[in-house]
Amino acid sequence: MIDPLTDVVGLLRPGVRFTKLVGAAGRWGVRRTETGQPTYCAILDGTCLLTVDDMDPIALEPGDFVLIPATYAFAMSSLRPPPARDFDKPPAQVAPGEVRHGTPDGAPDVRFLIGHCEFAAPDAALLVSLLPRVVYVRGEPRLATLVQLANDESRAQRPAREVVLARLLEVLLIEALRGATGTQPSPGLVRGLADARLANALRALHAAPARAWTVADLAREAALSRSAFFDRFSRTVGMAPMTYLLTWRMALAQDLLRRGAGSVAEVAERVGYSSASTFTVAFARHVGQPPARYARAA
Repeated sequence: MIDPLTDVVGLLRPGVRFTKLVGAAGRWGVRRTETGQPTYCAILDGTCLLTVDDMDPIALEPGDFVLIPATYAFAMSSLRPPPARDFDKPPAQVAPGEVRHGTPDGAPDVRFLIGHCEFAAPDAALLVSLLPRVVYVRGEPRLATLVQLANDESRAQRPAREVVLARLLEVLLIEALRGATGTQPSPGLVRGLADARLANALRALHAAPARAWTVADLAREAALSRSAFFDRFSRTVGMAPMTYLLTWRMALAQDLLRRGAGSVAEVAERVGYSSASTFTVAFARHVGQPPARYARAA
């Protein structure tokens, strides 16, 4: 069976930038601004507060896992946040790869592992637009194991370290994305796959991206009327069905061109365009340059 999550994560080509262990006590807070890179956090002990723009604050507990596929403004703090002026005070370095926020003495009230990743795909922003803004998972011990393995591997200098990390992160991301269905993720592919009817349409689309799909065709796959399908898909996935199809086709086209997997005309046919000229216009509009130039640069 075609798995859209595996499709997207595979093309993203995730890798680790660095991980660190964070402890905090007392009243503390830290803000992060937009970087466009993915960030994940696993709560080991204690509780803290995650505040993300346009979302209700989330009280994180031991075992909780949060993934932000494209980091933008968010804050983490004690459950009773400090005054605004006390946010972003530099943490104390307590050990290699470990920092401390808030009160420096005594046992920490909360400990969490935070990791900063990167997506090697040049079209990462296009692919990330298919994912939820925030993925929040509770009560999945498999995630804790994967995070610990990634943390251990990132600190070691073993042979094939980068290959192992890349594979671990792929599994970690897929596990997090499919585990988020019980915590009402923000609109995106994950929520779409949690809806049995929309999942049928999404799998059909990913199985045959070159097919001349219409909204009516996809609605039949979902066993819904055309208008009901359009509204439900747009609300749940966060974009209209044809916008999703176009985004996925452009991501596939970039991957094929980058790998030299065919001429522009061949790539156009493989992603559902009847002519190279039509494909060139669509590609240039969405990627910012014609496919031939993109292939040469890649």
